[in-house]
Amino acid sequence: MLEELKTNYGYLFEEELLQEINSVGTYKDVPEGHHLIEIGDYIRSMPLLISGAIKILREDTNGDELILYFIERGDTCAMTLSCCLGQSKSEIRAVAETDTKLIMIPVQKMEEWLGKYKSWQKFILQSYHDRMSELLHAIDTIAFLKMDERLFKYLKDKAMVNHNEVIHVTHQEIAQDLHTSRVVISRLLKKLSINGKIELHRNNIKVIDL
Repeated sequence: MLEELKTNYGYLFEEELLQEINSVGTYKDVPEGHHLIEIGDYIRSMPLLISGAIKILREDTNGDELILYFIERGDTCAMTLSCCLGQSKSEIRAVAETDTKLIMIPVQKMEEWLGKYKSWQKFILQSYHDRMSELLHAIDTIAFLKMDERLFKYLKDKAMVNHNEVIHVTHQEIAQDLHTSRVVISRLLKKLSINGKIELHRNNIKVIDL
């Protein structure tokens, strides 16, 4: 685990902190589709991503979901941080977008390291900044983009975090992530295909215009 830590976080953290993470962190292999965090959970540890991607979702009172953003290698989730440090229940759902490797850091160490390591403090503050920017971007997307533009952005984002222009996802899954109906998504995917931005296949979608 230490070598993977150094590869992914060696440029951020000093050797002493890397050694501490290695000694107290719990390494996990998480399969695609696994729910890491559920709404209403008390969060006892924070994930550091080694590889893969996680999508962060909100849920309304009817149980419908809306995707907020993705986190990738070298990232963590600001909402997880808030819940850990505030000892409050999670207001988001975190689902593995791909097979993911991560290290779970106990909440007690998170707080201790804020005062002990400048690099950790900088990392946490930068993570808050990055996730806040992504949240604002998500709000702008919902408020100002038409549904076909939102859909194409979603497909591009999904292709980027998967590092593959071919996306394996159903129309129903897209509809759930974008909080709309499968019929609307199917119609807009056909439109994007006619405009040459994607190719529709039986079991996947290829994003052409990255």
